[in-house]
Amino acid sequence: MPYIKIEVTREGVTREQKQTLIKGVTELISNTLNKDPNLTHVVIQEIDLDDWGYAGEQVSVLREKGITADKK
Repeated sequence: MPYIKIEVTREGVTREQKQTLIKGVTELISNTLNKDPNLTHVVIQEIDLDDWGYAGEQVSVLREKGITADKK
């Protein structure tokens, strides 16, 4: 029973985007590891920007400064 957890920052990921992620990851696990898709669980957890950080700063603070991961 594969369990896949996807964590993303809470920034408006749509229901449709989540469905695409769930379907794509399930297919990848099924095709790559030959796992039954009916037993594959995918969880998407959205994290507040205040609760996610890198480079010693909260993402919310970095965004206020106009800094994104690709600009660092």
